[in-house]
Amino acid sequence: MKIGVLISGGGTNLQAIIDAIGAGYIDAQIVQVVSSRPDAYGLVRAHEAGIPTCSLNRDMYADPHAANEVIASMFVQAGAEYLVMAGYMRKLTEEVLLAFPDRVLNIHPALLPSFTGAHAVEDAFNAGVKVTGVTVHFANAAYDKGPIIAQRAVDVLEGDTLDALTERIHAVEHVLYPEVLHLLAQGRISIGQDRKVHISE
Repeated sequence: MKIGVLISGGGTNLQAIIDAIGAGYIDAQIVQVVSSRPDAYGLVRAHEAGIPTCSLNRDMYADPHAANEVIASMFVQAGAEYLVMAGYMRKLTEEVLLAFPDRVLNIHPALLPSFTGAHAVEDAFNAGVKVTGVTVHFANAAYDKGPIIAQRAVDVLEGDTLDALTERIHAVEHVLYPEVLHLLAQGRISIGQDRKVHISE
């Protein structure tokens, strides 16, 4: 399975995927990494793994549709079959979503449909919930509302700090995303007519 990865920052989920591929757990190849920021450390991780990279900048996103056209074209040319958003902090528009219909994955640090948006961990922490978690879903035009593939709960502990909770959520992300990609590479994930995700044995 050939995948493209979108990042914006440190690339810890990217690294988890690189490691899982290297260990033979995910039968896949990362053919291209695209960053929304030229200073993202994830680009260093990709370079060290021998993966082609490209970075966009704030000026290019002045016209998000033009930026997404560039992104879609780049991944198509690289031969990507699926796109994996790994901490990508820009919204994908129809240029990408139509080029890869039901083939764009995202990871979100909360149990969707609760706590959507860019500050999900902080929002859940401030709400005083006792359980939050991680969701992997297919991305679509509705932000954080695509079909859910997998979820894993993370308890909010008594006396927790936001930093401690965030760290535990990231640790779960680094396990759950490779698990989902492992299933995807095996052809075990599909979307039914009910627009719900089904995972075969």
